[in-house]
Amino acid sequence: MANSELKRVVVTGLGAITPIGNNPTEYWEGLISGRSGIAPITLFDASRHECRIAGEVKGFDPLIYFDRKEAKRMDRFAQFAVAASKQALADAQFVINDLNAEEVGVIIGTGVGGLKILEDQHEILMLKGPTRCSPFMIPMMIANMAAGLTAIHTGAKGPNSCTVTACAAGAHAIGDAFRLVQRGYAKAVICGGAEAAVTPLSYAGFASSQALSMRNDDPDHASRPFDRDRDGFVMGEGAGIFLIEELEQALNRGAKIYGEIIGYGMTCDAYHMTSPVPDGRGATRSMELALKDAGLAPEQVSYINAHGTSTPANDSTETKAIKKALGDHAYRVVISSTKSMTGHLLGGSGGIEAVATILAIANDQVPPTINLVNPDPACDLDYVPNVSRMVRVETALSNSFGFGGHNVTLAFKKYV
Repeated sequence: MANSELKRVVVTGLGAITPIGNNPTEYWEGLISGRSGIAPITLFDASRHECRIAGEVKGFDPLIYFDRKEAKRMDRFAQFAVAASKQALADAQFVINDLNAEEVGVIIGTGVGGLKILEDQHEILMLKGPTRCSPFMIPMMIANMAAGLTAIHTGAKGPNSCTVTACAAGAHAIGDAFRLVQRGYAKAVICGGAEAAVTPLSYAGFASSQALSMRNDDPDHASRPFDRDRDGFVMGEGAGIFLIEELEQALNRGAKIYGEIIGYGMTCDAYHMTSPVPDGRGATRSMELALKDAGLAPEQVSYINAHGTSTPANDSTETKAIKKALGDHAYRVVISSTKSMTGHLLGGSGGIEAVATILAIANDQVPPTINLVNPDPACDLDYVPNVSRMVRVETALSNSFGFGGHNVTLAFKKYV
């Protein structure tokens, strides 16, 4: 440990590129108004695909953030990550310079990285031969390039890494960044998750595994976590980024503080490649470890941003896990799945959902779970159906669970 005294860690900057808004303000307005970002796919011709709907990012102009040459050399997931990171730094009014660059880290997670460039270059390989493939294919494709490019574009020279844990990647990135600052290895870290997997190959694979909703004729109502009629998740894309800092530094520079990160729990089901363990014990332990790390009793939790994917297996299993982790308090805590509006961003989901969670704390308002019309009897908690709710949010958890059995829970509280 760099410093035996654990530092308090606060969130001072937010960035968000999402299916319902391309900055944190638009994103939050979309969440609290219960707006769906799901629509027919426009990024490719999906006419031959079983699933033809997605939560696409709309109206994103990379040239706001980079010049044309730079943008052409970045896959879409990396464009989202760097853009959201620049938003977070601007929001925090945080300047990286020669004096602090080595104390500012970057950890950005992704589930699959540059899938679009891989698909495009494979087509060139098949049609035109190996000599016609781009020299930028590999650097554009690899998952760590979001973190690498963010450092290049911001000048952050501190600890730099990439988490690749499927749908838990963004949350792992924030948790790992929290540990770096808490233990004195960095003064600030740009952290979160990014994904751009709305591609033909991705859709073919996920549809083949029967994970996706096939509600093509009604995209607005396709993502319906905890509802009896849910039939799979809807893919989303985008990025959610925090700038986190050591509290003392944030106070010294007069930073605006959204809230404090106070706990991080992670486990593995060690059960199945894609299915959660049926009794939810891995997710339960993840929440219990986050609460222990935060020094919180279950009764102190105000809100849970659920993983809530809208798949038959996840939502009932997560409900069981919440009941085991929180006991009787599970019936009093407010819970919502913002995936009902954004779809599932895979490795980006933990990032945008952490942004939603910290904004719920800052605004004392909880986003709804939209499309919850016919509650599943196995999902019998308070999921804030359809309309956002004003409620005092002192502390909150954000759950992210991924293929491979990865479970992550982040714990946040109001800064006082």
